[in-house]
Amino acid sequence: MSKDPNYAVKVEKAIAEKYGEDAVVNPKALWDDDKEKEYLAELKSNYRHDKAESEKVDFDGVLISKELLNRESERSCPTCSTYSFKSVDDLYMTKFDCCLKCYIQWVEGREERWKNGWRPNP
Repeated sequence: MSKDPNYAVKVEKAIAEKYGEDAVVNPKALWDDDKEKEYLAELKSNYRHDKAESEKVDFDGVLISKELLNRESERSCPTCSTYSFKSVDDLYMTKFDCCLKCYIQWVEGREERWKNGWRPNP
């Protein structure tokens, strides 16, 4: 197989024909000082300077930023009090207010009774 010295040029030309001239232009050619200043200003406006100063709350003996405490952060099962990082538990926590393990043990086949407020004795 012989090496074609113009292979890269042919590929670039084919890409330009198929996708347009913008596909083969060097990105640096479209960048100037004004765009650089605009980009840096946007970066600075999106950066939060007060991350270290956010208020901390004691949550079960651990200091957690107050911003992180919301409905999604409540990952403890009210029935068995286990803490879960499993995403599969999210479904059962949302629908039945319990983890998968408790769903299988206490709820499965008895959904109506569970929805009516029945809970196992601790």
